[in-house]
Order: sequence, then structure tokens, then C-alpha cells
Amino acid sequence: MIKLLIVDDEKGITDSLKDFFVHRGFSVKAVNSGEDALTVVKDDRPDIIFLDIRMRGISGLDVLEKVKKIDKSIKVIMLTIHEEKEVINKAKELGADEYIIKPFRVDYLEEVVIKKVQELLKERNG
Repeated sequence: MIKLLIVDDEKGITDSLKDFFVHRGFSVKAVNSGEDALTVVKDDRPDIIFLDIRMRGISGLDVLEKVKKIDKSIKVIMLTIHEEKEVINKAKELGADEYIIKPFRVDYLEEVVIKKVQELLKERNG
């Protein structure tokens, strides 16, 4: 089963995304801080992470950098409220697989996840 991790300091976002993906058969964990995200990554190794760039405490970019050091195969989809080219470019440099600008449609997120799942399966099966 594909494991998703949703990381955003806005609990409403993590709750709604978790519900959306659980109802579609994914194993989903949701946390509201970068510190908690890193714990889940170390302990549970999710396949795909939705990661907010701007959070209180450790930033999404810092979390991204640490995640990629732990496991480069984890797909990370950055969530941002603004289309900030400099920040998006930095995220890409650090290994982000995708970025999505808030507000977003959840059906679009589902399309992105399906695409990333297909990439993961292709990578795993050679």
C-alpha cells in the first residue's frame, strides 16, 4: 500500500487531505510540524509527502532537505500559498518532485498522486 504523509501547520488542511486520500484507499499520516514530519519519515518511510513550504518552526525547505538525506526515493510535493519563483527554484534544487499552489483542488492533488505512484512503481520494478 502506498503511504502518504501530509505536512502543514494548518490542521484543517491536513485533516481534509487525510480524509480525502484515506477514502481512496491510501495509508495516510498527517502532522502539523516539520519536526513531527521528520519523525514519521525516519520511523515510517512514506512514499509521497505533501509538504507546506511556510510553516512555523522548521520550514518546509529545511524538512525537504533532511527528507532527501534520509531517503532520496521519497516523492515530495511542495505546497505553497504564493508562486514565489525563488522559493520554488530552491525547492527544486533540494529535490522537490512537484509544487502546488494553494488554494488547490483536491481532485488535482489526486491526479498528482496517481502520477507519482506510477513513477514509484516504475522505479521499483525497474
